[in-house]
Amino acid sequence: MEGPFAQNEDYEVNSWIKFGMRLGVSAALHPFEYSKTLIQLGYEPIAAIPGKSWSGKPIMKLPNIFQYTGHIKRIDGFYGCYRGLAPKLVGSVVAMVVSERVADKLGLNQLEENKEDTDLSEEDEYIQFKQNLKRDIVVTVSGIVASHPFHVISVRMMAQFIGRETLYRSIAGSIVEIWKTEGISGFFAGLVPKLLADVACLVLSSSAIYIVNKFFIKDKLARQYNGALMQFSCSSLLYPLLVVSTCSTVSGSRLMAGQPPIMPAYANWVDCWNDLQARKELKRGGSLIWRTQIRRSPRISDGFVPLPSLSRYQ
Repeated sequence: MEGPFAQNEDYEVNSWIKFGMRLGVSAALHPFEYSKTLIQLGYEPIAAIPGKSWSGKPIMKLPNIFQYTGHIKRIDGFYGCYRGLAPKLVGSVVAMVVSERVADKLGLNQLEENKEDTDLSEEDEYIQFKQNLKRDIVVTVSGIVASHPFHVISVRMMAQFIGRETLYRSIAGSIVEIWKTEGISGFFAGLVPKLLADVACLVLSSSAIYIVNKFFIKDKLARQYNGALMQFSCSSLLYPLLVVSTCSTVSGSRLMAGQPPIMPAYANWVDCWNDLQARKELKRGGSLIWRTQIRRSPRISDGFVPLPSLSRYQ
């Protein structure tokens, strides 16, 4: 009788250890996520410089993610690079707890124990695939919805860098600001495109992995590489939805980054998509190392900070 309880306890402990490690990695990489968020919002404080593409065609090169993060550090210091980290971590914990509780209530966590079974018939494999996909969708959706208010606070804390505001200084103060100015809907700004991106990525990647592994790949190690490749491909395909979500999260707030003339007054996320698509900016932040300027778009002014010498990026 002791065995099953001990196994369940060990499983829970291991899950929390892995979750803690993911939180640590997320915290360590937050400065780059911060820079990526500002890039998604269209903020380019460092002027592009002339360069050449791989084919020798003249282009305008934008600073890579390391140079961009260095710019934030020069303006706000080391600790300034971690703006928005606290609500991000709180949101991750909320997502973990809520999603697991929901899965427990629906009896879906029992499915996790059978994920590694290899001696199953084709019919059983298909049934297991559907059950696991169902569980993953429930966990993903419940976690995103529960944690989204903290995601909104985190993104807006980071977006303050653009206009140098201090409206979102703490989690409690941010909750009051959103409630007073936008009501309950403000806590879920940008939720729909984020849900669409994550759920679609989950369904597409899981289905592709199942089909490829069933008909083409039998080696266990090769299947792991295939899983990573499929997830990367699907996330890249759906990346524009994340850009729209970030912009929609800030749009309508009192931040300079979310108001005209910096950002148009979007009626909804579809309106935001159409605007970014027309300007060919749905892929903002998709490439973090090799970045080029599609066209000059002085939508966001950087007059509040001095431009560093362009020579250092040559």
